Amino acid sequence: MEIIHISAECYPIAKVGGLADVVGALPKYQNKAGKKSAVIMPYYKTKFTQNNMLKSDHKGTVSLGSLIYDFEVFSLDNETLGYPLYLVKIPDLMDRDNVYGYNDDTERYLAFQKAVLNWIVQFQDKPKIVHCHDYHTGLIPFMMLYAHKYQSLRKTPTILTIHNAQYQGQFSFDKLNYFPEYDLSNSGMLEWDQMINPLAAAVKCAWAITTVSPSYLIELRSSANGMEWLLDNEKEKSIGILNGIDTEVWNPATDPMILKKFNKQNSLSGKRKNKLFLCKKFNLDPKNPLFAFIGRLVGEKGAELLPEIFDQILKNKNLNASILVLGSGDPEIEKALNKIKPLHKGKYNTYIGYDETLSHIIYAGADYLVMPSKVEPCGLNQMYSLRYGTIPIVRSIGGLKDTIVDISEENGFGICHDNTEVDEAVEAIQRASDLYNDQSKFKKIRKQIMLIDHSWGNAANKYIDLYNKLI
Repeated sequence: MEIIHISAECYPIAKVGGLADVVGALPKYQNKAGKKSAVIMPYYKTKFTQNNMLKSDHKGTVSLGSLIYDFEVFSLDNETLGYPLYLVKIPDLMDRDNVYGYNDDTERYLAFQKAVLNWIVQFQDKPKIVHCHDYHTGLIPFMMLYAHKYQSLRKTPTILTIHNAQYQGQFSFDKLNYFPEYDLSNSGMLEWDQMINPLAAAVKCAWAITTVSPSYLIELRSSANGMEWLLDNEKEKSIGILNGIDTEVWNPATDPMILKKFNKQNSLSGKRKNKLFLCKKFNLDPKNPLFAFIGRLVGEKGAELLPEIFDQILKNKNLNASILVLGSGDPEIEKALNKIKPLHKGKYNTYIGYDETLSHIIYAGADYLVMPSKVEPCGLNQMYSLRYGTIPIVRSIGGLKDTIVDISEENGFGICHDNTEVDEAVEAIQRASDLYNDQSKFKKIRKQIMLIDHSWGNAANKYIDLYNKLI
């Protein structure tokens, strides 16, 4: 293994958000480019781990203070993913049904990171790069630099990719005894705002920092949940690299999850077949433009505004629209979205939860994807929608700003608004409705966006260039 990616999520093994999609695709494309990349992640009780043959590669122990846990490293006994996969199983800690959401998540991910290093440190051939993703793996660069036990890894370059700086994993110094032995004079490298902060520690200790879009890198210097000064201070070792999408998974011409496969030439009939299925399943009028939201129902996605946005749109007698929501998250947002269903029968529906197959069908069948995000480090949904001929309606921030050009500009193909506000989002949807009524222009844009290349090839090569500089 030349490159080791360490992450809490990886599609298709365990997915909560876009982190999984990135970690499930980037190493595959790096391997295609000639770099031997692998993924190490926790073992969870998921359909994937239960349904695949796994081989035991290593057994060891890991300690958290006086508590000692056995762990075992398994590998996937096939090559279907496009990269070697290693799963760290820690009974009673990591082998649970869910990825996050437990009271002992601090202990779970600290034990996972120590177990990974306990395994790597005994490799005869050390990795050339250790690539950490988000705060769940953010203590690894610190431990590689300063823990006595891992001295042989001190000269191995580490990279931190920040997928979302809102989540930092802070915990009290009361748990310092969980760490491997190190010179306590280096404790300042762990500290931010009087707490142990895994994300801040990684920003300080990693050899390089990447964000998942160029715009997000700039935005973090003024909005990073309290870490603005630190990220600005470390800008010399930081670079923004726009995520790609796995065009083998997200390809309407081959996608096994959608009702009818299609390409640019037959997109009209292909999208119509998928739209008719959605409209029948959710009691929507297929004559109207179908607007969809897919994602977590949380504040950073602007989801708390969706009930009011959609209610205003559907009350407008001069605007015809069908609206479908797929997602889960804040119970109050879920409740508010369901509350307006009886008011707009035949025009609006929701699916509270997550269904991977349904998400593919929605990308294939919807006319527009709505993304009024307050924070969007990169965003993959808008890239998926482009691939499937679904026009994005986005707030211009982060990766949305880097990937979507408004139709008012030369060669524009999306609908953009500047702020996450109800009035601006409503106006953007009204503009989208006007575009839909101009079917000639609408169909031209649909074909245009299906040709936009957001594959991982370009991004994978940028990471490889960064690796080579560090090595």
